[in-house]
This record gives sequence, structure tokens and C-alpha cells, in this order.
Amino acid sequence: MAQHDIKFALNHMVCPRWTPQQLIEIAAEMGLGAVELRNDLGENSILDLATARAAGQRARELGIEVLSINALYPFNIWNAEGAAKAQGLAQMVDAAGGCGLVLCPLVDADHTASDEEKRAGLEQALTELDVILGRYDLQGFVEPLGFPISSLRTKAEAVSAVEALGLERRFGLVHDTFHHQGAGETAFFAERTGLVHISGMEDPELVFEDMLDPHRLLVGERDRLDNVGQLRRLLKDGYEGYVSFEPFAEEVHALEDPVAALRASMDFVNKRLA
Repeated sequence: MAQHDIKFALNHMVCPRWTPQQLIEIAAEMGLGAVELRNDLGENSILDLATARAAGQRARELGIEVLSINALYPFNIWNAEGAAKAQGLAQMVDAAGGCGLVLCPLVDADHTASDEEKRAGLEQALTELDVILGRYDLQGFVEPLGFPISSLRTKAEAVSAVEALGLERRFGLVHDTFHHQGAGETAFFAERTGLVHISGMEDPELVFEDMLDPHRLLVGERDRLDNVGQLRRLLKDGYEGYVSFEPFAEEVHALEDPVAALRASMDFVNKRLA
């Protein structure tokens, strides 16, 4: 895929101090086509229909696509509370004119379910979410989290469950470069991937299985996650969707000029892929 075919997007985690409207406006100023909204950023979260509608209106005015609200957590532990939360989030994605809902699994060292129980819980959640998301014609973006204590670490596990249920049209994967490396996964599922998240990790002393969200930077020269290699493989295998920046590090969030830093990271990735 040629350099100019990379479609970058902004996850609101690039700068949580921006309002949803500012995120959308900055994406437009940068010449980007899409954003991901979030429900975990305090006062700048999407937590009600009015806020979702206002963000969606601004996105439509500027021609920006709302890819998702991030996220339903823990999506794979299904109960009445989770069902109500899923319904509320689906309504907010719809109100924002969004494409889908990011689905993140439980991360808990005290979760003692067997592999069989985890699989059953995953299939139950996918089955129930198919109905909820279907009411609004939304996609479910399943994001395996590569932490050792995650209840769903690999994309292969997620694909297996989705295919067993015949729900390929409803659910796609989030390929997160950080979690792909953290899980030690080697399989790529470009044909099943609906969204890509990128972030970098530079600490030379850190082993991949010990990586945590605060280590997640923008992608640059010292990146140890092979973001460029992962993207090259996904694009070679036919991925044509958005590549969304998702840094969690406080040092990124505190940048005086996050737009300049984002442009520099985009330039770095594009040059390495060219």
C-alpha cells in the first residue's frame, strides 16, 4: 500500500484535556478523517445522549467520521449491569453517528475462571451484544488485551468464538500494536480487523509482558513494539481501515503541542512504510 493510503485517526486518548468537539476540530485541521470518542476521560467523556449528539453534530459539520466509543468494559462478563451498560453505550454511539463500540475484556488477577468458563462467557456476551448492537446497525470491535492477567489475550481466541457463532458480520477485531506484542501473538487477521490502534514503547529495560498502559507513547525512532512492521504486515494482507493513535502515557497527555507531536509521529510512520 502506498504512503498516501494510510488513514490515520485520533483516539481521544491522544489528549484527554480536549473536549470531544476540540478533538473533532483538531482532526479536521490536521486533514484526518476520523476520531474515536471515549467514556473514561472524566469531564470530556461521552456519558450521555446530549453529549453524544453534540459531538456527532460537530463531526457531521466537519466531515469527520466517528469510528467508535471506547469502550464497554468488561464486555465478556455478562450480567444485568453489563447488559444495561451495553445498551446505554450503543444508544450513545448511535446518537453520535458512530460506526461501532469497542469491547474490552476483563483484566483481573483474581479472576479464576477456567478456559472453558471464559470461552462460555465470551460466547454468551457476543450473542447478547449481537442483539443490542443490531438494533442500531453497529459494529462490535473486539479488542483482546495482551496483559498476562487478561481474560482474553489473543485475537485468535476472539476470532474462534466469533466464527463459532457465525457472527463475522457483526464483530471485527481491534489490532492494537501494544497488546499484539504484549500477548506474544504472531498471527495477523487483517481480513477480520475493523480498527487498528497504535502506540509506542521505548523503555529498554522493560520486558513486553510487564508493559502497562502508562508506558504507551507516540510511535517514534526508539519504538520497541515494531509498529511499522505490524502495520506493514496488516496493509500487505489487505487492511484498508483507520490507524488510530492511542497513547496513554502522562508525558504525552502533558505535551504543550500535541498536534506537532502527532504530525511528527505520522511522518515517521509514513516514511518508514514508504
